[in-house]
Amino acid sequence: MAKSPVVTDMKVYPVAGYDSMLMSLTGAHAPWFTRNLVILKDSLGNTGIGEVHGGADICKALESYIPLVVGQEIGNYKNIVKSLTYGGYKIKGNDGQGIQLLSLSNLKFIVHAETAVECALLDLLGKFLELPVCSLLGDGKQRDEIVTLGYLFYVSDKGRTDLPYIEEQGGDAWQRLRRKAAMTPEELVEQAHAVKERYGVKDFKLKGGVLRGEDEMEAVRAIKKAFPDARVNIDPNGAWSLDEAVSICTNMKDILTYVEDPCKAEKGFSGREVLSEFKMATGIPVATNMIATDWRQLHHSIVSKAVDIVLADPHFWTMNGSVRCGQVLNDWGMTWGCHSNNHFDISLAIFAHTAAACPGNITAMDTHWIWQDGQDLCRDTLKIKNGVIKIPDRPGLGIDIDMERVLSANALYNKLSYHDRNDEIGMQYLIPGWQFDPNSPCLIR
Repeated sequence: MAKSPVVTDMKVYPVAGYDSMLMSLTGAHAPWFTRNLVILKDSLGNTGIGEVHGGADICKALESYIPLVVGQEIGNYKNIVKSLTYGGYKIKGNDGQGIQLLSLSNLKFIVHAETAVECALLDLLGKFLELPVCSLLGDGKQRDEIVTLGYLFYVSDKGRTDLPYIEEQGGDAWQRLRRKAAMTPEELVEQAHAVKERYGVKDFKLKGGVLRGEDEMEAVRAIKKAFPDARVNIDPNGAWSLDEAVSICTNMKDILTYVEDPCKAEKGFSGREVLSEFKMATGIPVATNMIATDWRQLHHSIVSKAVDIVLADPHFWTMNGSVRCGQVLNDWGMTWGCHSNNHFDISLAIFAHTAAACPGNITAMDTHWIWQDGQDLCRDTLKIKNGVIKIPDRPGLGIDIDMERVLSANALYNKLSYHDRNDEIGMQYLIPGWQFDPNSPCLIR
């Protein structure tokens, strides 16, 4: 007889939501983003939910897991997840480079599709044991509140395209501004004020890799001037050369709290070697989500003293893997953080519970959710208030799926002409013939 409930059903739902024309090194976000959901049922009638990145290959991997999950005891979730890692569909074409050059085609090799199943199993187990998911990870819950930062983006003018970007009328300043162009330091400061007003955040991160590095630093200075007590950082996704990064950042020690992936592999040296040289030259702490996305990369990043903060996205590491990474970093005097991508509210809960289980003085958590706020797929979704997410006093993730919203998001997904992320389409309206170049900011051609 089973000692814990058994999974009786597993369904996979590819879903889509709406986005702004956000800019980064890879180009311009499309009018929509895609994700994959996992919904489990157990023999007690409970529902467990999980979310991971979108795309056809990840969806196929999740569907291949169904016979490995249904009929299994939820208390055996670690072995179930291990069986998925080795026994499910393997996405072909992995060249081992990961996202060190930020190629979106390689993202599917970094994402652990099994994280969505892991999360759904933990949600069920938490409900069975009447414990929050964070209490089931690592050494249990380390904090009740998760500090988040305000994730700022350059936003292009969607009016220059005929693509179906959404418009929002009414609401507060943030709801109005997040769909409008923001390409100047003044507009980014206005964006930051709106984010702070709505969510109460105290810290900010600017996505770079869009304009010349010197121009992006002018925006960082403007943000710091408007919010002198804020921790401010920038992420150009390795768009700058080492010499350029050192030149740009040398006089920024009193303004930047840290810089995320300022440069990458060049001239025969790995990204880890190059970032190590950047740190020695500038003394500015470095964060990464590009050169340490698995344990082998983490080892070399630490040995080479390339980074101080590892943004261990649980969708890349699994939830248990991300917490384990946080434990190692804390033991070695380093810092855990969390990278984000466009996501729904289930992933917001994944981030929050993972962060709640990581020990030590973690850095403010990234999240794109502020750009998707209002497109929730759950009831009682977590919120960012006064700059923090509070872990709910409920078992499991603490949120409940709304199937009507899921089916609506699935219907939108099925209407799309493509399902993998593509940041090149919108760029053709700005620069005809544009192609991704990891060595050039997206608007510098």
